[in-house]
Amino acid sequence: MTIQQQFHELRKKLETRYDNREAGNIADMVMENITGQSRSERMMLAHAELTAQQENNIIEMAERLLKGVPVQYVLEEAWFMNRRFFVNQDVLIPRPETEELVHWMIAHIIEADPGKSLRVIDIGTGSGCIPVSLKLELPCLEVHALDVSEAALNMAKRNASALGAEIEFHHTDFTDPEKWEPFHGFDMIISNPPYIPLEEKNEMEPHVVEQEPHLALFVPDNDPYLFYRLIAAFASQKLAPGGTVFMEIHADAGENIRHLFKQTGFSAIEVKKDMQGKDRMVKARKTAVY
Repeated sequence: MTIQQQFHELRKKLETRYDNREAGNIADMVMENITGQSRSERMMLAHAELTAQQENNIIEMAERLLKGVPVQYVLEEAWFMNRRFFVNQDVLIPRPETEELVHWMIAHIIEADPGKSLRVIDIGTGSGCIPVSLKLELPCLEVHALDVSEAALNMAKRNASALGAEIEFHHTDFTDPEKWEPFHGFDMIISNPPYIPLEEKNEMEPHVVEQEPHLALFVPDNDPYLFYRLIAAFASQKLAPGGTVFMEIHADAGENIRHLFKQTGFSAIEVKKDMQGKDRMVKARKTAVY
């Protein structure tokens, strides 16, 4: 079967589950992954024959896609800040909103002092897309990352190695303050922690609930700000005076998190909207001691 024929057949299959546009986009991603060729290159080679192995791989991928497995997990890759990251079902699929958070932090550092060697830690690193991107954009940073999931850390380490980013990874349960003892002297903290109350599960897209790791998504209904309280307490102990915390948040939580950090001794607290106009990020500065 030719590249062109296979693309049209795959798209037709996917249209039984996805709308036409999404089916076309997914089919395009699969064909690029299988052939290693861009869309324009495939157009020039439209009548080239695929190998039997390539056709079998496409059939297997189509079966998983039709069962609702996200294309990023099927291809075991996702793009973040124009870089390809390995992903699987042990880690969240990187989102555009998290890119916005990283860009905000980078802009803050560049505006303040782009050449200064700051110590940064990412809490709940998942695929490692945040710390790897920070290190590659600003090589002068000393970057640390932690996660409770050993499987997630293995994926993050794989991404750091593949992209050439020197990161110090830590396997630790952040919810246990007794495990914080080895950490100290950070200038900046960044985190996209779990923040979705369990009661919202039924309102979410099925492929997210069924496929992505619940450990990285959900918090108890009776303690929705669990990780923000912990981050505030950690920052109070481990962040240098004048240091800054950057966090992704639930769209409904901006003012509550502003209040939480203000009560914990932080100032210059800013709630920032994402490209969809939703409160999605918070920056807070630890009050300097004079």
